[in-house]
Amino acid sequence: MQTVKIKINGQTFTAELYDNPAAQKLKERLPLTLNMKDLHGNEKYYYLDNPLPAKAQHVGKINAGDIMLFGNDCLVVFYKSFNTSYSYTPLGKIENAAALAKAVGRGRVQMEFSL
Repeated sequence: MQTVKIKINGQTFTAELYDNPAAQKLKERLPLTLNMKDLHGNEKYYYLDNPLPAKAQHVGKINAGDIMLFGNDCLVVFYKSFNTSYSYTPLGKIENAAALAKAVGRGRVQMEFSL
């Protein structure tokens, strides 16, 4: 696993990227500053300019702090936990995600991903 930092509204979170091809390719693109949109009051997402190597799987449950890839080009950071029938490629997990929902707030948010 590779540790990355995610800065959101002045607050820094630590995340672990998984050891898979999609997470590796994402890591190679860092640093990234993304203006992420909100969806359903539980996730922030951003469509990447270039796709990542997806290997989607039915995850069943999303946990706050999960970093996933939807399709092959949509980076998603979840800030609430819920059950899902959608399939994602897992990319990583934000540690200590309890403060994540407050940090991301409502609407769009800028996230800075770095090593």
